[in-house]
Amino acid sequence: MAIPVTNMSVNPARSTAVAFFAQTAALQQLWLFWAAPLAGALLGAVIWKYLIATPES
Repeated sequence: MAIPVTNMSVNPARSTAVAFFAQTAALQQLWLFWAAPLAGALLGAVIWKYLIATPES
């Protein structure tokens, strides 16, 4: 929803390059842009493994 309004980037690799060359606080916030998707993937894998997956016989 924010992409057409603010020209937000949803690609961490693209945002990393821009953050290195921007003269703003973007570089200080970059860690979250990488950590949040990785933490979400880890949480999703744990939920699937322990709550959704059926035990193998």
